[in-house]
Amino acid sequence: MTTQSLSADNERPFPYRHLWPDTARCPLLGFAAWSGTGKTTLLSLIIPLLRDAGLRVGLIKHAHHEVDVDQPGKDSYRLRKAGASQVLLTTGRRWALMTERDVFREPELAEEIARIDQDSLDLLLVEGFRDSRFPKIELLRDIGRPDRAPLHLDDDSIIAVACDGSHRLPPDLPLPVLDLNDPQAMVRFICQQVLARSEIP
Repeated sequence: MTTQSLSADNERPFPYRHLWPDTARCPLLGFAAWSGTGKTTLLSLIIPLLRDAGLRVGLIKHAHHEVDVDQPGKDSYRLRKAGASQVLLTTGRRWALMTERDVFREPELAEEIARIDQDSLDLLLVEGFRDSRFPKIELLRDIGRPDRAPLHLDDDSIIAVACDGSHRLPPDLPLPVLDLNDPQAMVRFICQQVLARSEIP
């Protein structure tokens, strides 16, 4: 993408910009749902379609459990465990920066967004952070937990609902309803409604 088109993007009136956290400089869209709904599966289908449409896509994923991207036995793992609070692992293909938090605390979306090189992206996708205020599509699927109410009932930053037909939605739902099993239609919605692009794949 050229510098001219990037500056055109910065001036584009993105429909949901008022919901962006202060640190966001490029359009972002979250996929929010209860655990087990299939967020990662859906994203793995949507991302290649967005790439095919010529978009540069980034992703932030919130994990609720302990994760370690490094591998025991590797040099970088040993050096981090020896006490290095930051380790930058780099190759000719990719790099990864691992930083230890001094004390455990839940990550904040605005802070994590600031870590991303947004100038090299057209769209930043977010998996998780369902309680944060930013543009999100809620995924609804019957996961056998009737005690878990739809998130859009209490979250006005949800801009659409995607379901697989297992949920009965009220006919007067004031949100677009997308087919959870049609990633291409979801990509069209993202291009048109989130990115305000006239060219739709």
